Amino acid sequence: MKWTWACGGLLLALAGCTTDKEAFRPNPNDEDPFVGAVQLVRSPLKDRCSQHGTSIRGNCDEAKYLATVYTRRLSVGDEVCLEGGYGDEPGSGCKARAAVIDTAPNRVKIEVRTAKPDSRWFDAEMRHAWYEEGALVDLYLAERGY
Repeated sequence: MKWTWACGGLLLALAGCTTDKEAFRPNPNDEDPFVGAVQLVRSPLKDRCSQHGTSIRGNCDEAKYLATVYTRRLSVGDEVCLEGGYGDEPGSGCKARAAVIDTAPNRVKIEVRTAKPDSRWFDAEMRHAWYEEGALVDLYLAERGY
């Protein structure tokens, strides 16, 4: 009888240890080197606004500020448009919809959910990638012609 209780308690403890850790991670295999690490999209080395003259630079800096605020406020569960309107609510013009599935300091993990056939994301549905804040800000600026 003592052995049964001990085994049952041990099994419950082991089950609790494995499921609690993985319950909060959307895809626990993402960091597993045997399964494949998640891509990290880094910020560009050069600021997109710095290449513009003074007449456009002010507008670019304002857009950069808005993009930074938007990106920093993203949280798990938020839907974003990766092509055709990053920074706006994903509407009919959005070619690639995605969802935020994790966040970390200076990083947002995004999963592509749906993409239209003419989108560059069409073959990337259900893939995950970490984006540095600056990479998403640069996406926002590029879509607005800066």
